[in-house]
Amino acid sequence: MRSFSCRACGNPLFFENSVCVACGTALGFSRGERDIVPVDDQGSYVDAAGLVWHVCRNLNLSGCTWLAPIDGGQCEACDLTRTRPADDDLEGTSQFPAAEAAKRHLVVELDHFGFDVSGLVFDMLSSSGAAGEDVVIGHADGVITIDLAESDDARRERIRQELGEPYRTLLGHLRHEVGHYLQAQLVTPDRPEVLARCRELFGDEQADYQAAIDRHYSEGPPPDWASSHITTYATMHPFEDFAETFAHYLHISDTCETAAAHGLVTVDVQAFSLFHDLVRAVWVPLSVALNQINRSMGKDDLYPFVIPDPVLDKLDFVAGLASRH
Repeated sequence: MRSFSCRACGNPLFFENSVCVACGTALGFSRGERDIVPVDDQGSYVDAAGLVWHVCRNLNLSGCTWLAPIDGGQCEACDLTRTRPADDDLEGTSQFPAAEAAKRHLVVELDHFGFDVSGLVFDMLSSSGAAGEDVVIGHADGVITIDLAESDDARRERIRQELGEPYRTLLGHLRHEVGHYLQAQLVTPDRPEVLARCRELFGDEQADYQAAIDRHYSEGPPPDWASSHITTYATMHPFEDFAETFAHYLHISDTCETAAAHGLVTVDVQAFSLFHDLVRAVWVPLSVALNQINRSMGKDDLYPFVIPDPVLDKLDFVAGLASRH
């Protein structure tokens, strides 16, 4: 996430700011400019081409600060949400903003790398809301389903410990599930060389998925999993290995670029032609330092993962799918 500053006074801004705390200027996020821009008293902004944009109608519902093309309409990020809690579902609607904030962060990342999300939609459902739905986080045919109950830190931490996961966040779920979507879009039979290389690295995605699930939860990961996979979950099936690797590609890319934007690293993190060079030169020393900082605060490691050489090859592959890297 790049650093932002107020165009009116120069004060630093955060991605979700709707008002500059220093000068009081009302703000909106322009997807086209990839920047936070000032809006007038009517919540409008005129871009360089003379087009008028308006603050999204969901500002008070989900905290959305993005600009919409129609006055009283919603922005492109909100358009991606197909299903959300009903207005009278107080628990579900209270959980909704955190998931939407993570989704907007994801969309900015995907825009940055040139991934097309035009065929993607999100069902934001809550297993603990008024509807009492049985929500399974996942992806199917361009629909990503997220359980809004994951916004509850205590609940999410309990599940993380029960499943033995080193890391579990809403943004992490979204990055993983969009990996499934992008594999379906970009690793296809009409790109035979890409498909062949994917199978060489991750395995044959045609393997029986239900059998893989049953095996994983009955037997666990193979004893040598850490030599070729980023997580134990990645060992379950080639689809999950790809999605986990893609999520870590975004974890690493975003954190390195955020660190560079705030002066924590001095090299140009976009200058590396191969992703594994960025990992070795920047990410490994940075993540070690960040882990030590977390430990200094009495917290768990920020990045509790080890990246073996075979995973570096997988990261190079998913990075190569971006139209710009």
